[in-house]
Amino acid sequence: MEHSHRYRAYPSDEVAAAANHHIDVHRQLYNHVRWDYENSPEDDKPSEYAQNNKLPKWKRKWPVFAELHSKAAQATVARFHRNLSNLRKQKENGYNVGRLKRQSPADYRSVTYSQSGFDLNNKRGRDGDAYVRFSKLGWMKIRYHRPLPEHASIKEVTLKKERTNDWFVSFSLETDDEYVPEKPALDTLDANNSVGIDLGIQNYIHTSDGKTVDWLDLEDEYQRLRREQRKLSRKEHGSNNYEKQRRKVAKAKRKIRRKVLDYQHKLTTWLVTKYDAVFVEDLNVAGMLQRDGSARNNQDAAWRQFITLLEYKGDLYGTHVVQVLARGTTKECAKCGVETAKPLWVRDHSCPSCGFETDRDANAALNVLQRGFSELGLGWPEDTPVETVAATDTADFQRVSASHVIEAGSLRVVRESSLSRDDETPTASRTT
Repeated sequence: MEHSHRYRAYPSDEVAAAANHHIDVHRQLYNHVRWDYENSPEDDKPSEYAQNNKLPKWKRKWPVFAELHSKAAQATVARFHRNLSNLRKQKENGYNVGRLKRQSPADYRSVTYSQSGFDLNNKRGRDGDAYVRFSKLGWMKIRYHRPLPEHASIKEVTLKKERTNDWFVSFSLETDDEYVPEKPALDTLDANNSVGIDLGIQNYIHTSDGKTVDWLDLEDEYQRLRREQRKLSRKEHGSNNYEKQRRKVAKAKRKIRRKVLDYQHKLTTWLVTKYDAVFVEDLNVAGMLQRDGSARNNQDAAWRQFITLLEYKGDLYGTHVVQVLARGTTKECAKCGVETAKPLWVRDHSCPSCGFETDRDANAALNVLQRGFSELGLGWPEDTPVETVAATDTADFQRVSASHVIEAGSLRVVRESSLSRDDETPTASRTT
């Protein structure tokens, strides 16, 4: 199993200058790899292996490339071919794609060391700090807020400079299967230890067992972003004041991005530690962003990122995470299967065939749960919650605020201190 840990880095001025220079040289190498590929005959395009073999000749011809560590240079070649492969996959899926673009200094901001060229010293410095050495760069301090797992091996290390001029170090780790928790046997799954999730509009998620989690309130952050963007528009492009204001805009965007990611990390951790199986809709996020009216809300929700994190956490904690077909989950009755058209403003489900009534998102979550069992080849469990599901306007319905999720904290906190005794949903006061 592969996963990663990311740490804030604090290089000295000398190391930061060297890192900036090396990243720019890697950018030039990437552009040269692209140029070499684009100018090769259509029937004889070079492979990643062939271009790696050209590196010694390029280093002799352009000495600046000789400054790079060999494994880091090979990782840059691999980066181009990985981007090329992703472009081909998009084209095969019917997307109208062009060619890979030449990388500008503003776009290319990271370098990867694969297998060698780096050292980690977590014994040096005070508690909570560690040091990483990059070949031809030097040592830099990182905020070592969580140790790397003892049973994990480091595959590669990436040094990245964000648009805010902050530095980060990411360790790509590989863990043997023997250390990965086993997922529960399929014949042990039932409606009590499994959950279907509807990714909603009024609520962030709606679960099949009658819980909702509110949206994260980002209005203050967006007001700040708009204010900083207006100030940026009044600066002269390329001036020192423009650069200072650009960093403020980048920091405002980063705060929004980090709050959403932190929110999703804690929410997904709660889901995979509470249930043995989590079923979620396979949404067409790209199509949702192209619709009028709610594009920003869908972007704030970051549904694809949420689903990716949920799958990642499922493998990490030993939980089944299955995506099911989203089409028709809202229209189809969870009790009898009859489809009923519902405009977006109709928030209740009332089946004209069997009379089953509940919230429309609760009905969709139950359909997701049912389709999840079918996806795993299991029958619909006899103890189905359809008969007893509560409507959102009843006292039995459990609502979870976004601030509860924000303070859910670590896995230990989720399991012990931030779960209420009655419903085991995250409970805490809102942070400021």
